Formats: sequence, C-alpha cells, structure tokens
Amino acid sequence: MRKTLTLLIAFCFVVGLNAYAQSNKVVINADLANHKINKNIYGQFAEHLGRDIYDGIWVGEDSDIPNVDGYRKDVLEALKELNIPVIRWPGGCFADEYHWKDGIGPRDERPTRINELWGMVPEDNSFGTHEFMKFTELVGAEPYISGNVGTGTPQEMSQWVEYLTYGGHSELADLRRKNGRDKPWHVKYWGIGNESWGCGGNMTPEYYADQFKRYATFLHNYPGNHLFKIASGYSDGHYHWTEVLMQKARWMMDGISLHYYTIAGPSWGHKGSSTDFSEDLYFSALYKANKLDEYITGHSNIMDQYDPQKRVALIVDEWGIWTDRLPGSKPGFLYQQNSLRDALVASTSLDILNHHSDRVRMANIAQMVNVLQAMVLTKGDQMVKTPTYYVFDMYKVHQDAEYLPINVDAKKYTHNGKSLSSISASASKDSTGVTHITMTNLDPKNDQSVTIDIRGLNVGKVLGGRVLTAPKVNSINSFDHPNTIVPDDFNDASLSNNELTINIPAKSVIVLGLK
Repeated sequence: MRKTLTLLIAFCFVVGLNAYAQSNKVVINADLANHKINKNIYGQFAEHLGRDIYDGIWVGEDSDIPNVDGYRKDVLEALKELNIPVIRWPGGCFADEYHWKDGIGPRDERPTRINELWGMVPEDNSFGTHEFMKFTELVGAEPYISGNVGTGTPQEMSQWVEYLTYGGHSELADLRRKNGRDKPWHVKYWGIGNESWGCGGNMTPEYYADQFKRYATFLHNYPGNHLFKIASGYSDGHYHWTEVLMQKARWMMDGISLHYYTIAGPSWGHKGSSTDFSEDLYFSALYKANKLDEYITGHSNIMDQYDPQKRVALIVDEWGIWTDRLPGSKPGFLYQQNSLRDALVASTSLDILNHHSDRVRMANIAQMVNVLQAMVLTKGDQMVKTPTYYVFDMYKVHQDAEYLPINVDAKKYTHNGKSLSSISASASKDSTGVTHITMTNLDPKNDQSVTIDIRGLNVGKVLGGRVLTAPKVNSINSFDHPNTIVPDDFNDASLSNNELTINIPAKSVIVLGLK
C-alpha cells in the first residue's frame, strides 16, 4: 500500500511538473519601467540598389505611373502610414562609391556613372540630395546620411554637411540656394563610412578608428544643426572591432553600427528560397533571427565596459532576412518575395530591439522597396504591401512609448533537435496611458494559450487588437492576390484580476491594447 501511494504521489508530481513546463506564462513588470523605446528603432533603409530607388520610390515627373513630383504616389501613401521616423541613404556599400556633387543641379546635366556594386547598371543620379531630402519630408521622416569614406575625403563629406545645413552665405550654401533650396535642412544623423571592414575599404579596426576620428573632426555643427556621428561597426559576433573603436574613438562618436542578416539557408551562397521552403528553412530562419539577441548583448557588454552611462548608442542600421533572389529577377538586384515567415522574423527581431532599447536607439531594416525584406513591392503601376509592412504597421504603437520590462516563460518550439521559445513579445505604455502588447506565436502548427501577469499597473479593460496570420508559413501577397496576408480583428483575450489570457493562433503575430 505504501509503495502504491508513493508511486501515485510521484506520478502526480511528474504530471504537475509537465503541466507547468507546458504552460505559457508572461510577466510584465510595469513598475520597473525606466526608459522609452526610441522611435528610430523603427527606421528604414533605402540604397541605390536594384529597384529600391528607381521604379520603387522615384519614377520621375513624366512617368505614366501616378506620382507626386516624381515620387510614386502609391508608395508614398503606403510608407506614410507606417510613421517612419528615420531613413538611411544612399547606402550601404553604394555609399562608399557615391560622390554627392554628382546628384545636385539640373538633372539633365548630372553625370551618368556605373553602379558597379549592384548589377553593373547605369546610375543617372536623377535621385540625389535634394530628391532624398524632399522624400523624407513627404514621408515625415528624419534623414540619416551615410557618408563616403571608402573613395571620398574628409573635405568632400565636410562640404556635404555645409551644403545641407549651413544657413548663412558661403559658396556651398549659395549653391544650394541656386539649386532650389533657400533654407538649410536639419540633418542630425551622419554615418562615417559603411562596413569599412569590407566593401567600405577592407580596413583594420585600428586604421578605421583613426579614419573615423579624422573625418569626425571636420564634420561641423552649423547653427541650428547638431550632428550625431555614427561609426561604422561590424556584423554578427565580430566583437574585436567594437572593442578597438570603443577604446580609441568613443569620445568622438555618438553611435556605432551593427549589421545582422538572417540567413535561413546553409551559407551565403545558398541562402534559401523566399517562397519555396519547408519547415526546415522556416525554423532555421526564426532560430537565426533570434541570434540577434546574442549579438546585441555581446556588443553591448563591450560598450558597457567603456561607456557604462550608455551615452554611445548601438545603431542596428542593417537587419532583416536575406534569401536567394527570386528566379527570373536581375542578378545583383536582390529582389525577393516576402512571406508570413519573414513577417515573424520581423516581429521577433523588433521584440529583441525593443528589449535592448536602453542601448539600441536606432535600427534600419533592409530595405524599403523591392530589395531584400521590403515593405512594399512594385511592378509597373502595381504595388503590393508585404507581410513585413503589416508588422511595422502593428508595431508602430511602441514608438517613443515607455518600455515595460517583460519576461516570457513559454513552451519550446523544437525541430530537428534544436529549440527556441515559441512565444516572443514586447510591451509598452504610450503617452495616453494605453498599454500595448505585441506577441508572436512561432509554432507553425499549434495555437497557444498565454497567461500574462501585469504587475505595477492597474488594467481595467481590453481595447481590442489585430492579428496577422496566413494559411501557410510561405504564403505571400502577390500582385494577383495582394490581400492574402492582411491583419484581421483580434478579440480572443480576456482580463480578470489584472491577469490577461490570450489565445494566439499558430504562426501569427498580434497587437493588443489595454487601458
């Protein structure tokens, strides 16, 4: 009898542990909030690459495609809805071969160059400084200019700053006026080179640190414009570069960049299809997207040693999923489709950026239109919003909102012997007192119930929300079927005694408001 009772107790104990292990518990510690999520984490990136600028953003005033002074009207309207805070331009690798004076003055007098980096196609420079600055104004974003260190000079970059931002009279300021802009622009963010360890010059960190200081010395603050100078950082887990720059140049920099691309396939040469993939590449993409947390943590830890006050920002100014180009598309144009999987890569990546928002104060997904993980795709006079577009639309509630620390204890999504948390989430409280929760269920097959304990904040009601999902993880929005993946109303949430229960569908992302 005693043996039977012992076995029964043991069985109940194991069952209890298993039930606990299988639960999804989230704790929001609103009483520990101490900083805001910088809106610039939701920034974008536009490079002279493929059909991002030409055909994507810019078609020219004489185009049959409806446009506003040469800018595609449909793309402008779509991008404005995202409340884009900042746009990085003109690259990317292109930035270190770009000479800004090629892109000013009458368009029919601008020189045509060869874009040797991206497709060996002519670059007629019809989209230059004035066109980019007007584009940011039309969209409502701040400009972030990536300057040429690779083939440029400190003088060239210094003169670009003067041309853009000096309000007095000088040769360059008057040249700006001659080209149609009387008032100076406000241009705060300046990148001093791009990937200087690679396409930007194949430099050593010691050499680049000296170059950064040299260039930074000659970038001046003109009245009404204070520069935020961003050093070219490395990618992934290359921590030595960050260590050297923090040792040698931290007092002259306001930020240092980090690049990280999610490669679902086995290598850079075999990144995997953007449309034709199995659960292997679905899981691999999400598993690798979550590596962003490890890399941000590693670089932040180094920065903390030299800058414990976190004055220097970490700027993740290139990120997103990079797949093989879509069959039939032009080599070098980096055109790929965008699936539900990619939307979940975006939502989990944004959660990671939110969680590190004490150090990460800008990020720029690559790229805006027709390139890599784009917001919209165009073909002729057609435009389609991608699933990633809708994630940014859902997540814009976090911009400049108070970050609420969140702890997720969830079931594991396991595939081929590897595991990751099946639930990713962020929480914030905006200036009106509304708390927003974004949550992703990465499990492609199973709906999940999630219990959320909200501490330090009294919540009275659920305001409703939206959910983004699709029939398959490789479902896409195409030009023939543009609304396969669009947000729908989400009402499967209940609140009791400050505890929220959410039933979240498989392979989906939700946003929920609480008051």
